[in-house]
Amino acid sequence: MNGAAATPPQPSSPPPRAPHSLRARLLRHVLVPLGLTWLVGTAGSVLLANAFTQRAFDRSLLDDAYAVAANVRLKGDALDFVLTSREVKAVLFDQVETVYFAVLRPDGSMLAGNAGGLPVPPPRGDEAYRFSDIQFRGRALRAVRLDVREPQPFEVVTAQTVHSRSAMLRSVLLYSGVSQMLLLVALAVWLRRAIQRDLQPLAAFQQALDQRDARDLAPIPVEASTRDVQHLGAAVNDLLARVAQGVRAQREFAGNVAHELRTPLAGIRALAGYGLAHKDPAVWREQLAGIADSEARASHLVDQLLALALADEARGAMPRQPVALDELARAAVLRFLPRADAAGVDLGATGLEQPVVVQGQPLLIEGVLGNLIDNALRYGRPQAGTRPRVTVEVSREATADGREATVLAVVDNGPGLSSAQRTNLLQRWAQGREGERLGQGAGLGLAIVARYAELLGVRLALEPGLQGEGLCVRLVFTN
Repeated sequence: MNGAAATPPQPSSPPPRAPHSLRARLLRHVLVPLGLTWLVGTAGSVLLANAFTQRAFDRSLLDDAYAVAANVRLKGDALDFVLTSREVKAVLFDQVETVYFAVLRPDGSMLAGNAGGLPVPPPRGDEAYRFSDIQFRGRALRAVRLDVREPQPFEVVTAQTVHSRSAMLRSVLLYSGVSQMLLLVALAVWLRRAIQRDLQPLAAFQQALDQRDARDLAPIPVEASTRDVQHLGAAVNDLLARVAQGVRAQREFAGNVAHELRTPLAGIRALAGYGLAHKDPAVWREQLAGIADSEARASHLVDQLLALALADEARGAMPRQPVALDELARAAVLRFLPRADAAGVDLGATGLEQPVVVQGQPLLIEGVLGNLIDNALRYGRPQAGTRPRVTVEVSREATADGREATVLAVVDNGPGLSSAQRTNLLQRWAQGREGERLGQGAGLGLAIVARYAELLGVRLALEPGLQGEGLCVRLVFTN
């Protein structure tokens, strides 16, 4: 067959290796340095013990050499060793070690001793004695060679086996190493239990998270044994609170959209049904005009709902910056001027002659101006015979603590509101009763203004207009 050769299956990549637990990592990071410290400490202790042990044994060996040298006398013109063999054994007695000695004349011949030919190097320079490690008759010896000048020059060599030295060094190593090892094991057990106890709140916190339902965003109780675990629990609970706030905002947004759009959609449905029930084109045109008007109101309402939802999401995400308030106010008035002229509303502005700069966010201030002017054009209608008037004002005033504040206000000459009505207007989704100033969506626009003012960190006030007529909405910038 002329088919292509089958491609052999490629081996799947191995699964990622699971990381070690925090407890294991802490134990490793603590015990490994402790173990290394123990090794270094033990080695240092052994070296020091060996040095002091060698010094003590060397001193004893040198004392034996001086004792032998003290018994060399000058007899006539020749040197004489006055100790008998029994006295030598008494002087150089050692219960464990084998001791060798030799007294050497200047020509190298042995005056006395039990071991000639010990390969012990002589002292160097002005040294009186010299220690060395030698091999003699298959044994390891520690030896010293003493140079004596009086009464005539001669040398004394003493040497002994090193069984006691090695045994003492092994004993020091054993007792020191075992004791430190026991201390290290005890410390490791204590650290393991202490780390496990300190990490128990973290394990309990993880278990609480694992068992938590996805819809349960309530804070998780944290039994913190350390500040780090406490901060972690606080951070997770803050995150849960923000997620819960976002979920509530989404649910509220969905519910409010359904609630607010029900009326305009029902009106559109009624107008369409009425038009379809007639065959007169004039009726169709009239109903289509009503449908277009209802659609415009519904679109405006959707824009306001989206703006309010974005305001909820933008909390803390918009840094403040210097903003030219006079320029934003002038641009807002010019943007709404054609609509105001078409509706017969006298739209103007005051206080824009001089530059006014405040700390804020341009998009939020534009949203405030747009909603306030839109609400005033829609609902600030005075009684018949009086021309509607809407004024945007920028001014400065002194606060109660003596500071200077910048005030942005939108004033109309509409029917005005009572104190209770002004309070209700600041509540989200507030709607007016039949026959009052509030129409559909009026409270929503001011709710957006209230939220924007909160994000800007400015004070919002609803007051009567000039001469007690209409409504004045004021934003006081004190930064």
